[in-house]
Amino acid sequence: MQEIAFVMDPLESLALKKDSTLAMIRSAQQRGWQITYLQQTDLFFAQEMPMALCRRLELTEPFAQSLAPEDATNGWYRLGTVERKVLADFDIIMMRKDPPFDMDYIYTTYILERAEALGVKVVNKPSSLRDCNEKFFATFFPQCCPALLVSSSETLLREFQSEHGHVVFKRLDGMGGMSVFRIMDGDPNIGVVIETLTSGGREQIMAQQFLPEIEVGDKRILLVNGEPVDYALARIPKAGEARGNLAAGGTGIGQPLSDRDRWIATQVGPEVARRGLSFVGIDVIGDYLTEVNVTCPTCIRELDAQFSLDIAGMLMDSIIAPS
Repeated sequence: MQEIAFVMDPLESLALKKDSTLAMIRSAQQRGWQITYLQQTDLFFAQEMPMALCRRLELTEPFAQSLAPEDATNGWYRLGTVERKVLADFDIIMMRKDPPFDMDYIYTTYILERAEALGVKVVNKPSSLRDCNEKFFATFFPQCCPALLVSSSETLLREFQSEHGHVVFKRLDGMGGMSVFRIMDGDPNIGVVIETLTSGGREQIMAQQFLPEIEVGDKRILLVNGEPVDYALARIPKAGEARGNLAAGGTGIGQPLSDRDRWIATQVGPEVARRGLSFVGIDVIGDYLTEVNVTCPTCIRELDAQFSLDIAGMLMDSIIAPS
């Protein structure tokens, strides 16, 4: 029997209708694994060991069978009493804490890396979580990307916009469509947008050529150990929006991967697998890769529901498969 711990957001904050971490917990429970619930603040280092204040977690019926939020009440889970444990006691630790990717997040990866050194399988690999910024990591695959620039210089950012006309500016540490600005020729707000996003020229941001195919969806493609799930979730912007993110009001429509989607996956998949990134969500607009999401990828529940899949089960099987 596997012992698996989830480092995650507070249970009461989860969106029961769509949370992907809940699908993973359910899959582990169905396999008879012992499940432990952790928050970042529960992790600590003492007596030369990475440790945590832990509580056993169990999903209750019928939520454990169907993850049906209409059947859930305040009693949809049970938590055990707090125990102090060495992280080496676990077989698997899932790092499923949502951004922000701040210094606390980095400190957490340090502790998880010490657990990894003791033989624990940490998903995703802590050092790769630090190395692979979700916006910048896409530049590792230039053959897949639209025209882009990473800079804090107002001069360079303005030159990029002048060259490409219709562009998107975004922070490198943003998530869920936050702080994403669409700029067109003659936009009088370009100066204040650049000033705000770069904190007055002190922080690097990304500029990307605008892709009009966003109108038919920002596709999320999930990779399990580098291999793509056969369907993407096209997140279609709501009326008047340029962002397809579900958090920004987009609608998720599942669709089979196109030949171009699969080609992009073949470019990205081997590298993320090599880096120990077992569960990744790549974002594709039209024919272009825009982001590589490694911290807490989502969209499991939407794709499972539309295509009768078990993506979390695929992930759990991949994690314990012989290497």
